Amino acid sequence: MSFSDLFDSGFKKRNEDHFAAIVRVAMDDGIISEEEQAFLDRLARKLDVTETEYKQILKDYKSHPINPPTSYDRRLERLYDLARMVYVDHIKGDHEEIVLRKIAIGLGFSTENVKYVVDKALTLVSNGVDLDTFTEEIKTMNR
Repeated sequence: MSFSDLFDSGFKKRNEDHFAAIVRVAMDDGIISEEEQAFLDRLARKLDVTETEYKQILKDYKSHPINPPTSYDRRLERLYDLARMVYVDHIKGDHEEIVLRKIAIGLGFSTENVKYVVDKALTLVSNGVDLDTFTEEIKTMNR
């Protein structure tokens, strides 16, 4: 096995675990709504989760470990990616913001300020900021 194979498989596994964690959040109320299903479908494509892997994760999402990023910067990167997906796919709305808040809590953001963080994230993404600006603005907001 080559070094690149190790990197690719590790990256793939992290994406699958990240996807499974989001499925776990979506299943918090025991069902996946049509809106959540559409969001998961788009996310699976973005994370290169195959249809077979997708079905397996939906069937047994609890077997995947929840591995929230340990660093605040990594959490912000994931939030940035998810907020961009919500914005680019034009799915912003109350329901999508609620799902994004649940995911943000799963990523390790505090329940006390998650609404403000998600609102700010969506505003920044809609203004077209890059990751560095996004990270700095969110960090400034939390000081």
